[in-house]
Amino acid sequence: MPVPEPIKALVGAMATWRQTLHAQPELLYDVERTAAFVAERLREFGCDEVVTGIGRTGVVGVVRGRGGRSNRAIGLRADMDALPIQEVRDLPYRSTVLGKMHACGHDGHMAMLLGAAQYLAKSRDFDGSAVLIFQPAEEGGGGGEAMVEDGLMERFGIEAVYGMHNIPGMPVGTFAVRPGPIMASTDRFTITIEGRGGHAALPQNAVDSVLVASHVIIALQSIVSRNLDPLQSAVVSVCALDAGEAFNVLPQCVTMRGTMRTLSQDVRSAVKERIDALVRDVAAAFGATGTVDFGSSYPVTENHPAETEFMADVAEALVGPERVDRAVAPMMTAEDFSYMLGRRPGAYMFIGNGDSASLHHPLYDFNDEAAPYGAALWAQLIETGLPMGDEGRAVVSNRPAP
Repeated sequence: MPVPEPIKALVGAMATWRQTLHAQPELLYDVERTAAFVAERLREFGCDEVVTGIGRTGVVGVVRGRGGRSNRAIGLRADMDALPIQEVRDLPYRSTVLGKMHACGHDGHMAMLLGAAQYLAKSRDFDGSAVLIFQPAEEGGGGGEAMVEDGLMERFGIEAVYGMHNIPGMPVGTFAVRPGPIMASTDRFTITIEGRGGHAALPQNAVDSVLVASHVIIALQSIVSRNLDPLQSAVVSVCALDAGEAFNVLPQCVTMRGTMRTLSQDVRSAVKERIDALVRDVAAAFGATGTVDFGSSYPVTENHPAETEFMADVAEALVGPERVDRAVAPMMTAEDFSYMLGRRPGAYMFIGNGDSASLHHPLYDFNDEAAPYGAALWAQLIETGLPMGDEGRAVVSNRPAP
C-alpha cells in the first residue's frame, strides 16, 4: 500500500502551503492569520463543516464519507503555533516576523493534514466522519486542553483521536510509536531563597542567599540519582537564576526557575515532594528560608494500546514493517496532545524528518519530502478505521507471518 497517487500529486501544493505558513509564524493563541489560512483551504476542498474559534483560535474541518451508514468519527490533530526564536537560515520562505519562526515543524504538520483533508474530501472512500483538528498554543499554552474543554470531542462525536510529530534524525518515510507513555509530563517551578542581605566584605553579618541557592541546585540533582528507582525516568533542571545587581552586595533573595519531567503520575508526585523538602530543609540548614511554587503544565502523553497497534499497522501497510518502530524509547519532551488522549482513546506517532537540525533550533526546517508520508498515513487511518461495508477496523499488514 504505497503512498496513493492522488497524494503524490499534492506534494507541490503541500510544500507551497507549508512554506507560506513558515513565512508568517504566529505564537500561542495569536494565530488568527494561520487559522484563517487553514479554514480557507478547508472550505476550498469542500469540507462539510469548517468551524473556527474552538479553544479560542482552533479550527476544525469535518469530511463525511460516502458510506452514509455510520455515525462514527475519528479525529486527526495538527498544531499551528510557532516559537519565539529568530530564524538564521536564508531560505526563500524564511520567517518574515522578527523573533518568530516555525522551529518545531508545525508548519509541516498543518501541510500534511491539509493534504489529507483535500484527498479525503475528494475521495470520500470511507463510512463516517474525518474530524481534522488544527490546534493553537501547543508550545506552552495548553491549546489542546482549551479545545477539549470547549467541547471538541462531544461536539464532533469523536471516538478516537490521533496525533503526529516530525523527528529530526529519523529517516524520511519511517514512523515510530509505542504503547503507554511516549512523552513526558512537565511542571514548571519557581524557587525563592531568602537570606539576609549584607556587605560582601562582612559575610558573617549576612545569610548568603547565593550560597544557599548553589547548594539547593546541587541537592536537586540528587533526586533522580538517589530518590527514584533506577528504572524510572525523570529530569529536574534549574534553567534560570536571578540574584543581586552589585559586585559587592550579598542579595537578600535569589529566585530560580526550572522544569521537572516524568513519565508517570507516581514519579511526578514523588519528585514534587522531594523538591519541596530539599528546598525547605537545605535553606533552613543555612539559616535561610526556601519556598517552591509549582506551575503545572502538560500531563504524560500516554498512548492507548489498541489504538497504538492500529496506527502502527496502518503505518506498516504504508511503508513496510522494517520502517516502523513499534517500541521507540519515550522522549522527555512534553506535548499537550496528552489532554486529548485523556478524553478519548488514541495514539501519538513520530514521523521521520531526515537529516535536519534539531527541534527548537534556529537552523531547523521541516522536510517537505516527509509530507506525502504523513498525509498518506492520515488518509489511510480514516479509510481503514472507517471502512466502507462491514470490514471493521482490520488492516492488511506487510509484517511477515510468524
